[in-house]
Amino acid sequence: MRTGLIAKKLGMTRLFKEDGTHVPVTVLHIDNVQVVDVRTQERDGYTAVQLGLGNAKVKNVSKPNRGHFARVKVEPKKKLVEFRVAEDAVLEAGATLSAAHFVVGQKIDVTATSKGKGFAGAMKRWNFAGLEASHGVSISHRSHGSTGNRQDPGKTFKNKKMAGHLGSERVTTLNLEVAAVDAEKNLLLVRGSVPGAKNELVLVRDAIKKARHAEAPYPAALVEAAG
Repeated sequence: MRTGLIAKKLGMTRLFKEDGTHVPVTVLHIDNVQVVDVRTQERDGYTAVQLGLGNAKVKNVSKPNRGHFARVKVEPKKKLVEFRVAEDAVLEAGATLSAAHFVVGQKIDVTATSKGKGFAGAMKRWNFAGLEASHGVSISHRSHGSTGNRQDPGKTFKNKKMAGHLGSERVTTLNLEVAAVDAEKNLLLVRGSVPGAKNELVLVRDAIKKARHAEAPYPAALVEAAG
């Protein structure tokens, strides 16, 4: 099991194929993702790598985190995320990961916070059909109808699908396909849509329900240090 990556969703565009057809893609930016720390089975009880995205101003970092970054000699990061890995896939602190960590045609899982859409009715939130247009239905065509039973049990059950807050929750989309990889610009182009709004941070992993691509580098694709 390899580590995943933290990426920033830039938006959507399209790729043109040789036959003139086009593929809608979501552009993800791998912005200076580095290994900040390592969790080991002996010390922590599990094996994982802690990754950091981008660079943060020192004044915006708490004192404990300043010491944490200084200990491993890594610049302060905007976002820290842990990824569980196999014992033979542990990376050294300070290593910088590349977008080439994923290859074209590989299946991936993407996790992000979905767009918040505020208070929504049952038809929009749960795809209800709504009430009939006639036959005694008046005014309440988009209502969700009955929510309970008769005197027994005499209540509305928990988790009943009703109107309420829609979106702004953790969502994982499975088995998305990598359409293109630009290692120089650290861009990952994913076929189709990805959860979250523009500039949202997303987590990208190898697909859990598919075998890892044969050409995917193991344990990771790293950016070679200059000089």
